[in-house]
Amino acid sequence: MFGLNHTELLIFLGIALLLFGGSRIPNIARSLGKSITEFKKGMQGIEDEINNPSEESPKKVDA
Repeated sequence: MFGLNHTELLIFLGIALLLFGGSRIPNIARSLGKSITEFKKGMQGIEDEINNPSEESPKKVDA
């Protein structure tokens, strides 16, 4: 996983636990998950708009 072996992953998690504390880690993970979800929704909206452009086209204005 990400080029880390088990020992490196445990050390990383231990340091994160020391820095943030046990009560804040679930909140950080939850907000990270929501951020990823919102990012994916935004990307999907952009892809939909590129693949299916809206029916409204820019109108020419006669001068």
